[in-house]
Amino acid sequence: MAKAKTTAFFCKECGYESAKWLGQCPACKEWNTLVEEPVRKKESGARRGIGSSSASPGNSLKIKPSRLSEIKLDEQDRMKTGYEELDRVLGGGVVKGSLVLVGGDPGIGKSTLLLQVCRNLAAGGQKVLYISGEESLKQIKLRANRIGEVTGELLFLCETSLELIERAIEEEKPDVVIIDSIQTMFREEISSAPGSVSQVRESTGILLQIAKGSGIAVFIVGHVTKEGVVAGPRVLEHMVDTVLYFEGERSAAYRIIRGVKNRFGSTNEIGVFEMVESGLSEVKNPSEYMLSGRPEGASGAVVACSMEGTRPMLLEVQALITPTAFGMPRRTAAGTDYNRVNLLMAVLEKRCHYDLSHFDAYVNITGGLRMNEPALDLAIAMAIVSSMKDRAVDSKTIIFGEIGLSGEVRAVSMAQQRVNEAKKLGFETCVLPEISLEKMGKTEGIRLMGVANVREAIARVIG
Repeated sequence: MAKAKTTAFFCKECGYESAKWLGQCPACKEWNTLVEEPVRKKESGARRGIGSSSASPGNSLKIKPSRLSEIKLDEQDRMKTGYEELDRVLGGGVVKGSLVLVGGDPGIGKSTLLLQVCRNLAAGGQKVLYISGEESLKQIKLRANRIGEVTGELLFLCETSLELIERAIEEEKPDVVIIDSIQTMFREEISSAPGSVSQVRESTGILLQIAKGSGIAVFIVGHVTKEGVVAGPRVLEHMVDTVLYFEGERSAAYRIIRGVKNRFGSTNEIGVFEMVESGLSEVKNPSEYMLSGRPEGASGAVVACSMEGTRPMLLEVQALITPTAFGMPRRTAAGTDYNRVNLLMAVLEKRCHYDLSHFDAYVNITGGLRMNEPALDLAIAMAIVSSMKDRAVDSKTIIFGEIGLSGEVRAVSMAQQRVNEAKKLGFETCVLPEISLEKMGKTEGIRLMGVANVREAIARVIG
């Protein structure tokens, strides 16, 4: 009789299992993603299903479907984290029984933010269990002393074994559990190393059953690769309810938390935080923060408005156009899409007859933000022309609009909210698409200038 195979091949992207190595995954069609790992022995008996409150196989089979009218929703199903910025990204707060994945670069502040959230939840009467597989209790104590006084039922555990962690959760019965991080957790029945496809997938599956079966909100910290995505199998992001990415440069003071998946709310919202000595502090008015220190009367600087979900954010677009010393001009874009900048420069050359082939172009979104919204097109084009002509745009003017390949300025969404945000921060003139201006109501306190194409916008604003 042939012996059973002790290893199998798993896809790092989708978790597909194969008995032999394949160049292309049959499930997700990705190439060279299958890795060999030990196979876990099949367990006898039925496993506990998601949403089951009992661990016994007999009880897990007693399933009764529910009608939609029988399902009750309660406002108390969401817990406030104490940070309006994070609550907005989560859709209004932490949902009980949810599984939230938090990813970000090393040292960006993931553990600090979650520890501050734990402090706020514990102070609000919730029982929180913080489980760390990377730091000792003394290291956590040092960070806790930095963020301030901790009160309430906040418990700490340093462990990497899922069996012991599951037992501790059953004994303590917390309302919220933090796992830092999923790549350090392991299950003894699986012989592969922690962080492997099998370990991460199985560990996440166990935590998913705990969250849904016991109504415990579970936060999972995930490492990211050099490409900026969560390390491990892609199936990890499919299993969880919410995926949050913590972005920003470690050398910069600000941090942005962005939702890329959320079963309980929108994925278009962002939260802005500032790193201070006592931890992370939320920035409730990002527009004012991003425009602080703006130079007066400098050419190539234009204020634009971008929408992040329902929030308008004012930011400064800077461009520097200088004669090139080489045969091929250099193009650099920081904070926006490089190809989009090339496209806009091609429109300026073709439709406005500006010779940019002998100039180096450097475009930057100040504050380190990364914005790809098409509404920034008009501001980028105006900044390029302003720097080329060395003529400054009025510092009390805000510009937004999408540019088409024919040079036309196209309408953008939520123009009224953008104008209201500019008015609130003291801007006197707003240059926007003519189509958007026609759809807006009467606005007082700010001068609205509608433009139909980029050539008209340059003539009226720069000259």
